[in-house]
Amino acid sequence: MHIRCPTTAFVHRYPRKVELAYPRHWEADVVLSDGGTAHLRPIRPDDAELLRSFYSRLSAQSIYFRFFGPRPRLSDREVTRFTTVDYNDRLALIATIGTEMVAVVRYDRVKPADHAEVAFLVEDAHQGRGLAAVLLEHLRAAARERGIRTFIADVLPANHRMTQMFRQAGYTAQSTFEDGVVRMTLDLASTPDSVEVVTGREHRAEARSIARLLKPESVAVIGASREPGGIGQTVLRNLLRAEFTGPVYPVHREVRAVAGVRAYKNMAAIDGEVDLAVVAVPAESVLDVVEECAQKGVKGLVVVSSGFAETGEEGLAREQELVRISRAYGMRVVGPNCLGIANTDRSIRLNATLAERLPARGRIGFFSQSGALGTALLHRVDQRGLGISTFVSAGNRADVSGNDLLQYWEEDPATEVVLLYLESMGNPRKFTRLARRISRTKPIVAVKSQAAEFGLPDGAVSTLFEQAGVIRVDDLTQLFDVAQLLACQPLPEGPRVGIVSNSDALARLAAHACVSAGLVPSTADLGARAGAAEFGAALSSVLPDVDAAVVVYMPPGPGPDAEVAAELVRVAGEGGKPVLATFRGEAGVPAALRAPGEGPARGSIPSYPAPEEAVRALALAVRHAQWRRGVEGAVPELGGIDVAGAREIVCRAAEEPVEIDAADLLRAYGVEVWPSETVTSPEEAVAAAGRLGYPVVVKWDGTGRAGTVRLALPDAGAVARAYTDLEEVFGPRLAVQRMAPQPAVPTVITSVQDRDFGAVVSFGLGEIAARLLGDDAHRLAPLTAEDAAALVRAPKAAPLLFGAHGYPPVAVADLEELLCRIGRLADAHPQVAALRLDPVLVGENGVHVLGARAVLKAVTGPRPDVGPRRLPS
Repeated sequence: MHIRCPTTAFVHRYPRKVELAYPRHWEADVVLSDGGTAHLRPIRPDDAELLRSFYSRLSAQSIYFRFFGPRPRLSDREVTRFTTVDYNDRLALIATIGTEMVAVVRYDRVKPADHAEVAFLVEDAHQGRGLAAVLLEHLRAAARERGIRTFIADVLPANHRMTQMFRQAGYTAQSTFEDGVVRMTLDLASTPDSVEVVTGREHRAEARSIARLLKPESVAVIGASREPGGIGQTVLRNLLRAEFTGPVYPVHREVRAVAGVRAYKNMAAIDGEVDLAVVAVPAESVLDVVEECAQKGVKGLVVVSSGFAETGEEGLAREQELVRISRAYGMRVVGPNCLGIANTDRSIRLNATLAERLPARGRIGFFSQSGALGTALLHRVDQRGLGISTFVSAGNRADVSGNDLLQYWEEDPATEVVLLYLESMGNPRKFTRLARRISRTKPIVAVKSQAAEFGLPDGAVSTLFEQAGVIRVDDLTQLFDVAQLLACQPLPEGPRVGIVSNSDALARLAAHACVSAGLVPSTADLGARAGAAEFGAALSSVLPDVDAAVVVYMPPGPGPDAEVAAELVRVAGEGGKPVLATFRGEAGVPAALRAPGEGPARGSIPSYPAPEEAVRALALAVRHAQWRRGVEGAVPELGGIDVAGAREIVCRAAEEPVEIDAADLLRAYGVEVWPSETVTSPEEAVAAAGRLGYPVVVKWDGTGRAGTVRLALPDAGAVARAYTDLEEVFGPRLAVQRMAPQPAVPTVITSVQDRDFGAVVSFGLGEIAARLLGDDAHRLAPLTAEDAAALVRAPKAAPLLFGAHGYPPVAVADLEELLCRIGRLADAHPQVAALRLDPVLVGENGVHVLGARAVLKAVTGPRPDVGPRRLPS
């Protein structure tokens, strides 16, 4: 594969490109350990001057550690050798920041042929930023593509930074000492430790990159004019109104001051450093501004300007160039076409948004992809009396995404609940991986957007979110309903709900809503004239015997509101269990129901306009709490798996999909397909039945069509008649198969390689009604034992597997193991674009796969969320 690579500096708006022979995915933008960014790519012959300049900036010690002796300069011959590689036996990757090369790593193949010597060199000014570690990840991935399995590195004992980097990589490493040199041998096979190291580094780097945006010490607003209502002036005034704790620099070509603050003609004219720049200039001027920010050393950009990918091809090209320049110079970008970012921390007070008023300080981290909706969302949060810790509107999400914010919020002690408004997802597989980890300690609530585009049906997406512990809601009202509960009250420990009410009618509605949601209600009716003492006593008596309480306070006229509210807050705080209310029909966290502390503190009681809404929010919290209590699980160790054998089969995949019989592929994963023979005449059918042994079935030579089988055929005559009957409908190509043990429940297992989520395993029953209703369940591969158990039990028809409606209980444990094997296969071999086991008969004594077909398709480049760390392109 060839790639077209830019070779000029950023001042060329659409750079000249040349053809080079290396895979496209060997280039990547990466986040470094301090949150900055760099660009990685293979070295090229035209990098000679770049290499010389890089070498001239190295210290004598760095040169000595690399070459084991002094070498003041590189000869022309050495420069040519170092920049000319064949991308197979010799490869070098370089890291660039701006127009400068700052690091290089290379390998040279040696004998045996799957070994290579490796060497690193990082510019002194950039050491300690994680460049060597991320270069090692990418060099390892490229080397394995070229058949290299072991790296060898000779390191001087005094080079502690390099020896530590190798030892902490997580791969199996050995070291020997001879002739004053430490020889380190690194097995490049992945290990649990190496995966943990990579994900840990990714997490810390991405969290720090967002912290640089949300915790700036200085902000420039570019495009802040005197025009009333202008975007730039609005952001500037909001920064000043929020009393941002650092300096604010308006930037405008023509004016001397904006909003009473001195203005600067350009970024270079600003005396001090600038951490964050808010860009509010016309789209056609944005790239010039970004270049100014790059030269100034700005750490992050918020581009509120529109006119990018949302406008068409030209805007998309401009947006891609914006991201390329920004990342090349170490900057992350929020936007373009976004509302902005905010941080309510009193030591920062950042309101770099178009929203005049921010909610109070709180424990909610809020991500909204929509810029247009962002102001309304913040207004709704404020109306509800909720508070936020931080807010990010990503707009076109050209760079910073919800995944980056999840990494940050996991580390942020000020954030306890995460709210997401998503219209699309850059890397859903990474999202589910992060969410599955973060949801164990911080609830994530995602609103379903009608504009969301996924490769899977909406129901499948919901089940995959559920697998990751994400609370998915249907609309914005429900988003805030759930948020106010999670922000103020503990999670419920079970489904028992006590209803304390002064309205019998509303109590009945609440009880009915509980039953509909799978909760178990009990009711205490206090009568319309109940006051604070009665409510307090009733709640105190109910809480010990339930897992949560819903209080309905709706007096027919004026009542002791303040006294009742204070008593409810007191009793709820002592009870330690979640308490929700319908308090005079208010929505949010009324001041009267707030516990002592800043904003809606923990222990405050959320209120809902109607008890049914309170119950709906509570039911989602109950399900989330149940998910948390479940065992996280691990992918089980399974015997009888021949990965190499399966690889030989899937390597036949071509660019165009091809369908194959999957028996051999499944056998490599310890799954036997019930033997059958394809026949084209009655005589061949009878002969095949004799070889297989009676009783047999005759069926269509395919899968997934009802009414295409004749069962329990006892002799040759029955086989011949069955063949003749089916031939009239399906043609001469049929199959004869030995009759599987009965009774059994027919099921169907499939896997697909989804373009967003990766490998997804689906399960459903094979009954006609279940197929027609699409009664399937889905999970991401690979499957833990817990995933497989949940997958079996998820379809509505699943009770048939457990002895319901006269069916015998079947071998569910064997079915779960089969699902785990299919999950392993689908995850390990992305060339298996689709796999269908149909039917799978589950009987009392085992599982029998009667038919299996697979579709193979070649895969190029790394899969989502697999391989070395990289920012999405």
